[in-house]
Amino acid sequence: MNRLGGETSPYLRQHRDNPVDWYPWGPEAFTAAAERDRPVLLSVGYSSCHWCHVMAHESFEDPDTAAVMNRLFVNVKVDREERPDVDAIYMDSVQAMTGRGGWPMTVFLTPDGRPFFGGTYYPDRPRGQMASFRQVMEAIDEAWTNRRADVHAQADQLVALIDRTSRAAASLSEEASDSPDGRTLDRAGDAILASFDPQWGGFGGAPKFPAAMTLASALRIHHRSNRPELLRAVRTSLDAMASGGIYDHLGGGFARYSVDHRWLVPHFEKMLYDNALLTRVYLHAWMLTGEPVYRQVVDETIGYVLRDLCHGDGGFYSAEDADSEGVEGKFYVWSEPELRAVVQNAAGTEAADAAAAWWGVTPAGNFEGSNILNRPVRGDLIRPEEVEAARQALFVCRESRVRPGLDDKVLTEWNGLMLSALAEAAAATGDPQWRAAALANGEFLVSNLRRDDGRWLRSWQAGDGERPAQARHLAYAQDYAALIDAFTRLGELSGQARWIGEARSVADGLLELFWDDAALGVFTTGNDAEKLVTRPKDLMDNATPSAQSLAACGLLRLAALTGESRYDEHARRIIELFSSAAAQHPTAFGRALEALDMATHGLDEIAVVGDRADLVAAVQTRYLPGAVLAWGEPYDSPLWHDRPEGFAYVCRNFACQSPAATTEDLIAQLQD
Repeated sequence: MNRLGGETSPYLRQHRDNPVDWYPWGPEAFTAAAERDRPVLLSVGYSSCHWCHVMAHESFEDPDTAAVMNRLFVNVKVDREERPDVDAIYMDSVQAMTGRGGWPMTVFLTPDGRPFFGGTYYPDRPRGQMASFRQVMEAIDEAWTNRRADVHAQADQLVALIDRTSRAAASLSEEASDSPDGRTLDRAGDAILASFDPQWGGFGGAPKFPAAMTLASALRIHHRSNRPELLRAVRTSLDAMASGGIYDHLGGGFARYSVDHRWLVPHFEKMLYDNALLTRVYLHAWMLTGEPVYRQVVDETIGYVLRDLCHGDGGFYSAEDADSEGVEGKFYVWSEPELRAVVQNAAGTEAADAAAAWWGVTPAGNFEGSNILNRPVRGDLIRPEEVEAARQALFVCRESRVRPGLDDKVLTEWNGLMLSALAEAAAATGDPQWRAAALANGEFLVSNLRRDDGRWLRSWQAGDGERPAQARHLAYAQDYAALIDAFTRLGELSGQARWIGEARSVADGLLELFWDDAALGVFTTGNDAEKLVTRPKDLMDNATPSAQSLAACGLLRLAALTGESRYDEHARRIIELFSSAAAQHPTAFGRALEALDMATHGLDEIAVVGDRADLVAAVQTRYLPGAVLAWGEPYDSPLWHDRPEGFAYVCRNFACQSPAATTEDLIAQLQD
């Protein structure tokens, strides 16, 4: 066993029995590299990454390859999900060197942490134009031994390049000379439509990612400006994704992306953050359109998370692997004879015929001789009785298979995203199980991922026979920003004042630890964190929202709930960073557009004072993306000052309309 056995990350512990002398990221590794005068070989991946497993099997588990690694380098293994700061810095360097990125990522560093060469997956033997991993290592050793000056020059150049993020932030803020207005969002809507795939939905070609944040913003722009072409684009996308193989038709939940342009063949890993973001956009689509298919997808996706990604005390796990028994997708696919036998045994021949037709199952299959279940009739997802019986039988049978690997670490940021979606869904539907799960998750985060001094941490992992449960790694700006939104949503769901207090505490910590006084916005790392070769700052929304867009949205909503002007001021200064770029490149700023909308049009502040569950429900069950809700226990806010009980108040900048005594009065004010 190497040094990874005591780590919280399941990904790192997967490599603890490698013959490679792995170090976790930290000063011990870099001290050893300096003392031995050897470069650092940095390997970055995550537990549900298929090609990470391939490289591990080919190279890291091979004693001969490990011997070369141990002789020539100090080897460091990093879970990108626990250390997004390390991942971001060195991914920038790999993209600068090669023009592309991905995982596994392999980077060679000087003993002081500066990158000088890197790439992604390296095979165990030469393939076409690709050198083998051993050839790459030997070339690096030759350069380190004989051309050290060139290595240091290359490292200096790369450090200068990867420091460009903060400079980009400054240049973006200079470009945004005009305050955003309604035309900014209209231009963003035009740009969304320009990149939309009208046949299959989504944006761009294969591989195709769900782009949940862009779809959510398109819904918002349509709702604000009555642009039916945007609503059609959203509905086409949501229908196609939920009908395709990227959606799990038996157990609910979405895979990370589709290998093809029509959503049929997924990359089978399931990530918590994707399911959080997609739950949110399907929920909003249901609230706006009333389409029962979207409610079904919400029910099944939340059901998947609570069933398969939930710790007993309420925390949400990170991901499920693409592979089981060493084969990608094996858990999910079916041969026609197997499917027919299972359904026929449970529900009869007619149900087996109906199930095969419903999910497009054929003898030839659609994936390496097997069948990925999908719905050929797009959007027709409300299952008839015999198909539902077949689904239940297939699900029970599938549960007996060897499951994909589970990454059971609990990440603060991703839990915040899921908590926001779950709290919104619980409020909109009145589902008591979802409400209880949302409150349990909030309690879990406060109890397990916050130190006694108030500093939040990034990652928690349950204990086992070898080690106790523990939380590690200082939380990042995106962790704090996700919690602001999550706790305000939890306060709106429950009417409990404590969650607004928690949101204020997190917001104060965000501004104290991460704010960039020179170029606006928030750095990824806190001012109390380890000093890396540069201090990263993310701007664009990628697979998850950027810290900037999460912070801007959360601070604007918190300001509207509390009347605290400095939250609003900081949010608007963040928006200066991306307002122009977001209108031109909306698919790269999907969540940022929501902040732009709130900043442009303002927020409605709705206060329900006293015991009026009917008025609360009238708000919670409507799609009101430009509103916040205060009800239940009063807290420090102008929304509660001198408000007689028994009424709802619809306000702007804390100036309110006439008190609404009935749901009809309140709905009329909300529609106005």
